[in-house]
Order: sequence, then C-alpha cells, then structure tokens
Amino acid sequence: MGIVPLCFGFQGGDSGKKSQRNPKYLQVSLISPGLLVVRELLAQIGLQVYRVLMSETNKTFRAEQDSMGEMHVPSGAYYGAQTQRAVENFRISGRHLSRGFIAALGMIKHAAAEVNSTLGLIDDEKCEAIRQAAEEVIEGNLDEHFALDIYQTGSGTSSNMNTNEVIANRATEILGGEIGSRLIHPNDHVNMGQSSNDVIPTAIHIAVLQAIEIDLLPALRKLHTSLDAKAVEFDQVVKIGRTHLQDATPLRMGQEFSGYARQAELSIRRVGDCRDAISEVALGGTAVGTGLNMHPDLAGNVIEKINERTGLKFREASNHFEAQGAQDSLVEASGALKTVAVSLMKIANDIRWLGSGPRCGIGELILPAVQPGSSIMPGKVNPVIAESVIQVAAQVIGNDLAVTLGGQWGSFELNTMLPMMASNILESIEILANGSSNFAKRCVDGLEVDEVRTASMIEKSMAMVTSLAPVIGYDKAAAIAKEAHASGRTVREVALDQEVLSVEDLDKLLDAMSMTEPGVPSA
Repeated sequence: MGIVPLCFGFQGGDSGKKSQRNPKYLQVSLISPGLLVVRELLAQIGLQVYRVLMSETNKTFRAEQDSMGEMHVPSGAYYGAQTQRAVENFRISGRHLSRGFIAALGMIKHAAAEVNSTLGLIDDEKCEAIRQAAEEVIEGNLDEHFALDIYQTGSGTSSNMNTNEVIANRATEILGGEIGSRLIHPNDHVNMGQSSNDVIPTAIHIAVLQAIEIDLLPALRKLHTSLDAKAVEFDQVVKIGRTHLQDATPLRMGQEFSGYARQAELSIRRVGDCRDAISEVALGGTAVGTGLNMHPDLAGNVIEKINERTGLKFREASNHFEAQGAQDSLVEASGALKTVAVSLMKIANDIRWLGSGPRCGIGELILPAVQPGSSIMPGKVNPVIAESVIQVAAQVIGNDLAVTLGGQWGSFELNTMLPMMASNILESIEILANGSSNFAKRCVDGLEVDEVRTASMIEKSMAMVTSLAPVIGYDKAAAIAKEAHASGRTVREVALDQEVLSVEDLDKLLDAMSMTEPGVPSA
C-alpha cells in the first residue's frame, strides 16, 4: 500500500509547493485504499468543491522561469511566468484593460522591433517574427492571453510584461520553437530599448487619442447635427420658458434646442482642444526619463511609424521627466470629458422633463416610444434613452474623480496609478461616444412637439405679465399677476377686466412670438 499523489492543479502556483501562499496548488496524499481519508476530505471541502478540483486535474501546465524562480503556466497560454505571478497576485475585479489599450501596446512593440532591426540591434528573422506576433496583438487575435486585472502594479509593468511575453512566445512559435523556450526573449528582444515606465503612458495616450478621434468626436458631431436640426425644425413653436422650475417669459422651442446644440458644439471643441497634450508621449525616457539602455534614434522612429499606422500626429515628449512623473495631460483630457458629461446630463434631463406626462406633466415634447415602461402599469412609456445618458454622465463624472486622484499620485519620476487611470478615461470615452450616438439616434431624431400643449401653457402663464411692466409699471404688473393667480384667470383676462390697456395694446404686448426677440415692448 503505497502513497498515491493526487494533485489538484489550478492555474499557476509555485512548482512543488503546497504552501499557504498558493492554495490553488493543493496536494493531497491518499493512502490506498484509504477510504476514511477520502471521506474526511469530502466532509471538509464538500462534494461540489471536490468535483471542481477533480475537473482541474485534466489541465496541463508548463514550467517557466523568471528572475524569482519557476512558475506553472497553462500550457496553451502565450503569456509566461511574470504574467502568471500577476494573475495570482491581482485577483481583484475581473476587469481587464481595454481592446484599444492592448492594440496600442502591440503597435509600440511592432514598431520597436522594426526600428531596432534597422538599427542593427536585432536580426531580421527575429524582427519579422516579433512584428508578426505584434500584428496579431494589434488585430485582437490574442486578447484571451491578456489576463491581467486593471488593479495591478501602478506602473503597469505587469501589463507591459504580459505583452512582451505573449509576443515573445508567439514569435518563438512562428520561428518553430517551443513556447516558453525563449528563442525570442520578452525582455531582451521584445522590450529592447523600452521600459514599462515609458511604454505604458505612451500606450495610454495612443489609445486615448485614437478613441477620441475614431469614436467620441464623430458621435458628438452626430449629436450636434441632430440637436441643430431640431432647433431649425422647432423654430416657429413658441413655448413658455422656465427659470427656477417656475414659469418665465416665452421663447421658441427652436431657441431652447439651439442652446443644446451649442453645448454639443462646445463639447466637440473642448475634447478637440485636449488632443494636443495627449499627442505628446513618454516613449524614449525608459526607466526614469533619462533614456538609459535605449538607442538615441529609437523613440523618434517608433513614434513616426505609429503615426504612419494611425494617421495621427504623436510626438516625443519635450521633457521626459514630466511625461513620466506626471500625467497632467490625462487629467486635462478627463476634465474635458467630465464637462461633456455635465452638458449631456443637462440636455438629457431637460428633454426628459419636457416630455414628462404625457397628460399630467409638462408634456411639451413627445419622446419616441422605444420600449414598454412598466411591469405593473400597462401602456406606460418611460424616457429610457435620456435616463441612460444621465447614467453615463454620472459614471464619467465619477471616473474623472478617479483620474484626478490618479494624477495626484505622481511620486518623483513615476506616476503609479496608470492602469486605473487608463481604464477610467478609456471607459469614459467609450460610454460617452456610445451614449451620444444612441441619444441622437433613438431619442433626439424622433422628438416631436405638442404645439397645442405649448400654446395653452403660454396663455395660462402669469409670466406673460412681464411685457406689460415697461408700459404700466412693475408694481401694477405684479398686482395683475397676483390677481390672476388668486382668481385662476389669465393675465389677459385680468388686464382687460381692470382696463389697464386697450384690447389692441394688450394683443400687441401679449404676442408671445414678439416676446422671443430682443426689445422693449411699447403700446
């Protein structure tokens, strides 16, 4: 009766260890036929857990080395030992860095390999294999191998090494080598002339600027076009204004929407203005900004190749110590996004209120009915698109606070909040873009005005007395307003009853359309 080892292997773990540090590598020795031991095991961990553990025994692993020793890595993974350690160290949120960020990392590695080859630092064969592997990263074919949590080492070193290892192992495979053999070395070849400290902030800037240009600005332009079109369409519809949620003097619905269109226009400008700061990248500073271990021609040529690929105009930072020690440009960009969010929240909330009712609210706008609104109230339709935009705006405002706090965390030569900042600002861009496009398409474009409703509200409003004040005086006009409110009559009716002006003069002064343009009324 010998000892039968039963190894329950989860992803990762130090080879040959069953330590407290890594409970996922559990070794249980069973004395055959030690059924009592089995029963004890099942009693302790439960049958379901046992089944999970047993299912894991079919997984295969390979051993890889890094500077800290041996690690077990899933045999099918292109990442290596350093990534595996980070996978185990940072089981925090289950959220990974975005597609755009991963693609940006691939671009840097692709261009760096090409430039290093041109400079005679790596041979053409290795260069071509790295370029091919990096291209697969850029295209998203290897995304499943980017397994790291957002909340990791603050420099993003884990993600940089994740990229280096994936590309190195895939390039090794392309050359006919065995994964993990380091025919292509993640540090010596893929990361040549680079540091996480300049690569990660550069990748963030690339991803952010691309997302702004490709996604956000087109979405904001579409929203502006939609709002501007409604400003024209509704220009002849007179409605009552509101200040402090109280009745105010009339304006045209088109004028109201022109304000929304202008907010969208300024949002485009604000986002556009932050692009210049984002275009400056940290690549070339390596560890602390000095450029140690980098060929002097590397950074400029890599950036040029990235510009050729993206069609954008990145440039090397004029001061690498600022570019790596601080992230003020990201804080600036996030601030612009927050301002856009505030604008969208105001627009969406106004439209939501103007469409309230349909019979017992303001009810001046008719919002497109896109889905049933209630599980209990039949026929109810809610302003769901506007409400989704408001939630997007709230999230962006929250993200901005996180980015702002991240920007404060630059200590000496490095900011150590980079992955979190990247995640938040890229999420803000994504949801603002999607939210704006959806708002334009599913809400703004389909808005209609209830002109009967708007006209009836104008006649009822006590604020109509405002145009009488220059003629009859403020105090007398106020008295008419108070009487109208107390009696439930209109301003017109009370003024006629008190004979303060002739019918003709009242008609002239109480013409709602004339009150929507500058000027001092006169009888």
